[in-house]
Amino acid sequence: MADHRLKIEVSWTGKNFCCAWSDEDAGSVVATAKTLRKLKEDFEQSLKWHIEGCVADGDILPEYLVNGNYELEYELDTAALLRDAETYTTMAAISRASGINQKQLSHYANGIKQPRPMQRARIIAGLHVIGSQILSLC
Repeated sequence: MADHRLKIEVSWTGKNFCCAWSDEDAGSVVATAKTLRKLKEDFEQSLKWHIEGCVADGDILPEYLVNGNYELEYELDTAALLRDAETYTTMAAISRASGINQKQLSHYANGIKQPRPMQRARIIAGLHVIGSQILSLC
C-alpha cells in the first residue's frame, strides 16, 4: 500500500471529464477526456511525465512522488458521477432507483444545479441499488 494518497477531483465540463491535481512543491497536472477510463489513463501518464520532467530539470520533489509511492484517489463531482453512470444505465433507471425526478438529475448531470449532500447521497444509494440488482442476475 502506498504511503500517500493524491486526491484527484474529477468534474464534467459539458463535453468531457476533466481533473486536476496540484501540489505546492510539485506543481499542477490537468487532464481531460471523453470517458472516465480514458481520463484516468491520461492523467496517470501525464503525472508520471510531469514527475520525470521535474526530476530531469533538477527540481526537488517529495520522495513519495519520485519513488512512485502514492495512490491516486479520484473524487467525482455529481455531474461526473452521473455522466459515468450513463455508461452502464440510464437517467430513467437512476431516477427510479433514487426517487429523484429525471429532469432534476439532468440538471445535476449538466452542471446546471448542484445537489445538496442528501440528494447526492440518494443518487449514490440509487446507483448501489442498480448495481446490486445487476449483480443478482448472475
